Amino acid sequence: MNKTLQPGPLPRSTPEEQGLPSQNILGFINALERRNFAMHSFMLVRHGCVIAEGWWAPYDAGCRRAVYSLTKSFTSTAVGFAVKEGLFKVDDKVISFFPDDLPENVSDNMAAMRVKDLLTMSTGHAIDTTLMLLPRGLVNWAQAILSVSVDFPPGTHFLYNSGATYLLSCIVQKTSGRKVLDYLTPRFFEPLGIRGLSWDTCPRGINTGGWGLSIRTEDLAKFGLFYAQKGNWNGVQLLPAAWIEEATTAQVSNATPERVNEPTDWRQGYGYQFWRCQHGAYRADGASGQFCVVMPEQDACLVVTSEIQDMQGVLDLAWEHILPAMKDNPLPLQSAALEQLRSRTNSLRMLVPPAQPVPGEAAALSGKRFSIKDDEAGIRSVSFSFGPDSCTFRLWDGEGEHRVTCGNDTWIHNEASMPIMQPSMQEILFNKRVQAPVKLAAHGHWKDSQAFIMTWQYLETPHSNTVTCTFQGDELQLVVTTSMADPNNPFMAGKENSFTGIMDRLTQPGSK
Repeated sequence: MNKTLQPGPLPRSTPEEQGLPSQNILGFINALERRNFAMHSFMLVRHGCVIAEGWWAPYDAGCRRAVYSLTKSFTSTAVGFAVKEGLFKVDDKVISFFPDDLPENVSDNMAAMRVKDLLTMSTGHAIDTTLMLLPRGLVNWAQAILSVSVDFPPGTHFLYNSGATYLLSCIVQKTSGRKVLDYLTPRFFEPLGIRGLSWDTCPRGINTGGWGLSIRTEDLAKFGLFYAQKGNWNGVQLLPAAWIEEATTAQVSNATPERVNEPTDWRQGYGYQFWRCQHGAYRADGASGQFCVVMPEQDACLVVTSEIQDMQGVLDLAWEHILPAMKDNPLPLQSAALEQLRSRTNSLRMLVPPAQPVPGEAAALSGKRFSIKDDEAGIRSVSFSFGPDSCTFRLWDGEGEHRVTCGNDTWIHNEASMPIMQPSMQEILFNKRVQAPVKLAAHGHWKDSQAFIMTWQYLETPHSNTVTCTFQGDELQLVVTTSMADPNNPFMAGKENSFTGIMDRLTQPGSK
């Protein structure tokens, strides 16, 4: 293992120098694309060196994006530092940290709950307490979580529970006097050269703990490498190796009866906010396919960012193409395969429809304004300016004009805020409206002479909006759908907004 890592970019090497054939990595990429997985980035590290990396345009190496529940493993890391510094112990009772937020009657089960039970998702709750955080205007999240009955003895019943991780964030802040992000910065992020992070907070200024961290792909690789090195960085033992072992070992079983039909890598046990995997590996992971997989026996880690529902499918391909091909010693250079791999990774791209001419009927609509009355979203009107290489979509609301320019057969980068945007799960779950401009890339294409479809890919999240604009005479039907729509998730099912616009009489073609 490399012991001379500096707080800058990770060293680079060829796959063969680190005992892995380039051909196998190429096979992994090809298999991902054959499955039509919406990939955004990957990075493979072995023996402390990056041996392969790639970003599917419009994503690039500079993108910092939300990684959802992968955030939990960073909160676990903060707990590790706090325990190391004697701020609290994993056997301390949870209620001791929240004297002002407890229900009137504290049950025996709640009184027995330990920090360790929060870490292992075995709090004894029968529901994910995050559900208590959804009401608009809620301020005291800890109080809402602690109001939920604890139906099972803590430590006996695994239930994935993001509210438990929020309580861990509260405990770190209460005992250290600093938010988790600020607490980790001098202890962990700065030594590893991880900068420019953001982490969502609750209404009381506490990091959300279970989600909300935005981070680059290479920074996730550093995180995985830190764990692969058992808490050592540049020869300094930042966290005790014993803590790393404890945090990443299966502390509770998650092969419960209700999970018997879930994918294999979700039934290997759960540590301190880390999932155990097959083949002696473990991982931090987040919704929609955000992975940091550590393979200790192979001295390797794999980072993937994507938007997929079949998260097991990505792991299966890693187990098939990458893990078994790793050898203990360097391999002869595969010059042709290495060149092919580099060419492939340098040209990765999320596919868009081919360039199309603007239909004649649509050309007459260019620049015309459609009035829309929608009091909830606050939209007043929209317009389209069609050109041979792009279309600029404009929307007016009470805040003024907003615009997104879409490429024809290409992605165009934008920064914009519109009331119809849904860049992340938080905007849906917490009924949030986009206020500050968000980074996105956009393209548009004609489905037929009447239907123009825009795709807005949000570069700070895994998600996108599809905006279907159907023109019929003077009428516009505008339908906005989110890539997060999931019929199996009651919070994400049927997430679609529809608006009707009428062309402004004064801007009709041929009017004066």
